[in-house]
This record gives sequence, structure tokens and C-alpha cells, in this order.
Amino acid sequence: MPLTLVSHPDFRYPPSSNPYWARLKNFPECAYCDHTAELNPGKWRDRFLKKFSSSPELHVEIGCNAGHVLIEWATQNPNKAYIGIDWKFKAIHRGAEKAKKRTLENLIFLRAHAERMPFIFGPSEIDQLHLYFPDPWPKRAHWTNRLVTAPQLLIFSKFIKSGGQLEIKTDHIDYFNWMQRQIQEVRHAWRVIEMTEDLHAGHPKPASLDIPEVTLFEKVFIRENIKIHRIRLLRV
Repeated sequence: MPLTLVSHPDFRYPPSSNPYWARLKNFPECAYCDHTAELNPGKWRDRFLKKFSSSPELHVEIGCNAGHVLIEWATQNPNKAYIGIDWKFKAIHRGAEKAKKRTLENLIFLRAHAERMPFIFGPSEIDQLHLYFPDPWPKRAHWTNRLVTAPQLLIFSKFIKSGGQLEIKTDHIDYFNWMQRQIQEVRHAWRVIEMTEDLHAGHPKPASLDIPEVTLFEKVFIRENIKIHRIRLLRV
């Protein structure tokens, strides 16, 4: 589906024949699907207030898969709130199952398209946004599908608070170089606080790293001696 269509204000998610589409309704406390993910812009912290006495720090991961990293973050940091977004029904269902099994009240999953984030979150609502190994779309004809672009970075800046951060990891050097050029175009909104072509170069045994310090993909890349590139941006 073209990104221009998904990101249009009038876009509506169609009903799905995927069996996990209906099963996600079994997790109303920690999973939102399609249009229901767009009912709380600016109010997501309110969804966590039964857990917290005051407004928590909010972290969001785009492309969270089944929540491998988020589950551990939420377990280790009970004083923070986490939201994971992914478009895959089964992955979000698995994440919700694990969150419910661990009785994690500080974690919510959204089955939604990342391009819909302007309709999901309110201005300056997010403290930290995490984007790990987005599809690099290596063919030039497909570059319009890349998520990290100057226009998209400006969109992200609207719902990340001043002083908040955006963290990006990729194993694709061409995409990493592309990202640097895109960032140069939005220097008024973002300041680079870290940029490295080999994140784990100084670690004595990078293969020993485990979730949540690394992702599942990252563990595979490290095992195959593929360098991990990371960018951390500060919202000015």
C-alpha cells in the first residue's frame, strides 16, 4: 500500500481476514488495533495512570515486532511507560500475550502503520522514540518508501518533546549515509548527539550482548560480523 495513501488524513483501516485481527480484542488492556490506536492522541499517559501516581516518561518503539526489547524494558523499568507499534497482526498479538503473562501494566502494543503516527500521538507527547533496523529499501525506485526522510523527521519532531530523543539503528551503510543527508536538512529541529558506524567496535565480546541491549536482528548481525550503525538525535 503506497505510503501517501496510508498517511492521508482520510485513510481508514479495512477489515481484515487475518485471524489475529479478531484475537487482538482479547487484550483490551494492552493492545489497540487499527483505528482504535488513533483514539488517544495526547492522552496515552492517561492509559497508564492506574499504574503510576504521576505522569510517566513515555518511550515508543516503531517496528517493535513481538516486543522482545519492550518486554524487557518494561520489566526492568517499572517507573516508565512503553508503547510498541508494528503493522503485523501476529507479532502484536504475541507481544500482548507476553505482556499479559508478565502482568506488565506499563506496556501497550499498537497494531498500526508507523505513517499514521501523526494521528496516534499528540504534540510533544513522546520522551524517546526508537527505530531499529527499518527496511532500507535499497533499490533507488523504492527510496520513496524509506521511513527516515527529512519530511518524516520533521513529523517525528512534532510529537517528541523538546529535549527528547530519537534513536535509530541500521545494518545498511547506504541507508545510514542517506540518513545523515536527511538529518542535515532538518538541523533546526534535531541535533546529532551520537553517530557511529560500528556501535559495538569497543566491546570485547559483542556476541555476548543480549536483549534488551541488542535486538534479535542485531544479535544475528553481530554473529555474522555485520557492523551496526547508530544515530541518536536530540529534539531541540
